Amino acid sequence: MLIKDPQWASFLQESIQRHQVDSIIDTLKSSEQTFYPKEELIFAAFDHSPFDQTNVIILGQDPYHNPGEAMGLSFSVPLTKKVPPSLKNIFKEINTDLGIPIPSHGDLRYWAKQGVLLLNAMLTVGHQSPGSHRQIGWQAFTDQVIQDLSLHKSNLVFLLWGNYAQSKAALIDEKKHLILSAKHPSPLARGGFFGCNHFSQTNEFLIKNGKKPIDWSLPELKLF
Repeated sequence: MLIKDPQWASFLQESIQRHQVDSIIDTLKSSEQTFYPKEELIFAAFDHSPFDQTNVIILGQDPYHNPGEAMGLSFSVPLTKKVPPSLKNIFKEINTDLGIPIPSHGDLRYWAKQGVLLLNAMLTVGHQSPGSHRQIGWQAFTDQVIQDLSLHKSNLVFLLWGNYAQSKAALIDEKKHLILSAKHPSPLARGGFFGCNHFSQTNEFLIKNGKKPIDWSLPELKLF
C-alpha cells in the first residue's frame, strides 16, 4: 500500500480492503492508458495532512488531466505550473475574506501540512479525459473516507464547492461538524463563489473549538 502515514494507513485499512483499492491500482497499472497523478502520488492527500491534525476537508472532483499538473491534492498544482482558473478564484476569495496577498504559485502543500485534507473524490484520471475514472471504484472508497472521518472525528470543517461536492453532505453528521457550501470556484460559476467567506468562517469555527486556525497564505520561496 502506498499510504506512508502510519495513522492514516491504520485508519483507512478497512475501507481500502472493503473497496478493493489495491485491485483498482493494479488495473490502472496493467492498462495501457496514461493516468494522473503518477502512482506514488495517488494518496498524497493523506501523506501531507497529518491524521491527528486534520481538521479541514476541501473536496474536489478528480485530478487535473494534463501532464505534470496533478499532485494528489485537490486544486493544487506544482510550483512550476500555471495557477488554474478555479484556484485563482480561491486565492481571490481568500484575499477579499482575510486580506492575504494572492500567491504566485498553486502548490497547496503548506495548507495540507496544517491539517487541510485536499481530497479528490476520484483519485486518478485518464490523460486529457476529465471524469474518466468515475466508474472504477474510487467514489465508493472516498465516500467511505468521508463517512469515517465524520464518525470518528469531531468538529471538522467540510468545504463543499459546487453541486458535486455538495452531494456529499449526506455523508457528514452536521451535528458534529461544520459544513460550508458554495458555488464552485470555477469561472463557469460566474462569480458565484465570491463572498462565501469560507476561510474566515473556518478559522472562527476552529478557534471556537480549541483548534489552531489555518494560515491560508502560501510561502513564496519554501519547497515542501
